[in-house]
Amino acid sequence: MINGFDAAKVASLPAHERALVERRQFLLGPSYRLFYKEPLHLVRGEGVWLYDQNGKPYLDAYNNVPSVGHCHPRVVEAVSRQAATLNTHTRYLDDALLDYSERLLATLPAELSRVMYTCSGSEAVDLALRIACFHTGGTGIIITENAYHGTTRTTAEISPSLGEAMPLGQHVVTVPAPDTYRRAEADIGEAMARDVRAAIAFLTRRGIKPAAFIADGIFSTDGIFSEPAGFLQKTLDAVHAAGALYIADEVQPGFGRLGDGMWGFARHGIVPDIAVMGKPMGNGMPIAAAAMKPAVQEEFGQKIRYFNTFGANHVSIAAASAVLSVIGDEDLVDNAKRSGAAMLAGLRSLQECDERIGDVRGSGLFIGVEFVKDRTTREPNGTLASDVINDMRRRGVLISAAGPAGNILKIRPPLPFSTENAGHFLDVLGSVLSDLP
Repeated sequence: MINGFDAAKVASLPAHERALVERRQFLLGPSYRLFYKEPLHLVRGEGVWLYDQNGKPYLDAYNNVPSVGHCHPRVVEAVSRQAATLNTHTRYLDDALLDYSERLLATLPAELSRVMYTCSGSEAVDLALRIACFHTGGTGIIITENAYHGTTRTTAEISPSLGEAMPLGQHVVTVPAPDTYRRAEADIGEAMARDVRAAIAFLTRRGIKPAAFIADGIFSTDGIFSEPAGFLQKTLDAVHAAGALYIADEVQPGFGRLGDGMWGFARHGIVPDIAVMGKPMGNGMPIAAAAMKPAVQEEFGQKIRYFNTFGANHVSIAAASAVLSVIGDEDLVDNAKRSGAAMLAGLRSLQECDERIGDVRGSGLFIGVEFVKDRTTREPNGTLASDVINDMRRRGVLISAAGPAGNILKIRPPLPFSTENAGHFLDVLGSVLSDLP
């Protein structure tokens, strides 16, 4: 795992942390991984700050789940009030569920006017794939080479970033990411559409009907590729020409993170057939959803009974409703644009002074910084990225990494991250780079 703790080094930890890790390994098993060479023991969060057991503050520049900030008082109050009132499932009539659904759908293109709820992004993707296969009669799925879409069996089979030990589905085909730094393509949109058409032809030649192409609008685990805005239109056209559906995975770029509206796909001027969302939807409460065109869902809904016991329960809906209100009332989409612009400008200034930074890219508060051993060869430098991440952690700033080689800093803070926070982040990163040979 990128930026993972090496469990073989548990003996090197202080006694308290060592005991926690050993208990964790015994009780949870080896699948549960920890971040950082020195695992972090966090006990409290507020806004864009996290605090360890000794009270040391850490600027959170990584966690998109608490989208409106850790322990936002309006979300806390909404959850507490609803938990003390009623919490059950969707098989009873309820105003709050319908009110929230109308508000959520109003942020999406008018074509996406149906919504189905789950507890996690993985479940939402799983549901979207079920609907796509049912609607099209196909089974072929097209993804990018280092994608991540979830942890259920079906979604793990379309998540090559989980590693080679997790086999891809037999009807899954990968295409290269739209890497404008490494691919010498004059038109990255046409290049990606060409790759998707080739994947469709590969499936069709083997008697496999394509069902869906799925991607997030910024290609988070592939390496964070955002530009140029609009390049996904040709891919959508290629998918539709094959009779397949376009699924936009908004679990990471959604809810205003990219600073150009609420949804990542909107930067490209496209309307997907299904948009899935999760993590930041409830600021950490378990709620996720798939919004879709009615024609895509109608027959599925008539013939297949769908029920999710905890999906859209009263408490989670209260949290999601509060999140949507905070995003609007605190102007967090515009804040993501302003703070993200300050971050990008500062990072590009560092790039001018440091040959190890090969590329800086992103949109809003979703930014990638790519380290290379040599700008001419563009050979990835994952070791440097790891050193930077762990040194920043020691200095009280949290980030992680992305990309197949783990050489790209993944910067994705909560949406209230201010220009002052950005300045602090840049100061620490500059200091770290100056101290690393």
